Amino acid sequence: QVHLVESGGGSVQAGGSLRLSCVVSGFTDSSYCMGWFRQAPGKGREAVAGIDHDDYTRYADSVNGRFTISQDTQDNGKKISYLQMNSLKPEDTAMYYCAIDFGSGGYCLIQGLYKNWGQGTEVTVSS
Repeated sequence: QVHLVESGGGSVQAGGSLRLSCVVSGFTDSSYCMGWFRQAPGKGREAVAGIDHDDYTRYADSVNGRFTISQDTQDNGKKISYLQMNSLKPEDTAMYYCAIDFGSGGYCLIQGLYKNWGQGTEVTVSS
C-alpha cells in the first residue's frame, strides 16, 4: 500500500520561505511522477510542481522562479519530494498535497494521473 506523508507547512509573512517535504513508502515503480498540488479556501485544487524519475521538472506559471521541486531516496528506499518555496505571497496560502504515480515528463502536472495522495500540509502567508 502506498503511503504519503507531507510536512513543513506553517505560517509565514509575505516574502518568506518554507520547505515542504513528502515521504513516500510502498511505491515501487521505477518510472514515476511526483507532484505537488494546492487547494486554497473556496477554490479547486491546482497543480504547483512536478518531477519525474529522471528529475525532469515542471512548474505552474504562478510559482515558476519562486518554487523548486526536488527529490531524494532514503537509505531505506523511501522516496522524498521537497518543495522549496521562496518569495511567498498571500495568494500562495493553501493546503498543499503531494502525490505519486506511474508517469513521466509533462504528465507530472496532471491531477488525473495520480491515484496516490497525501493528507496535506497547510501553508498560510500573511501580508
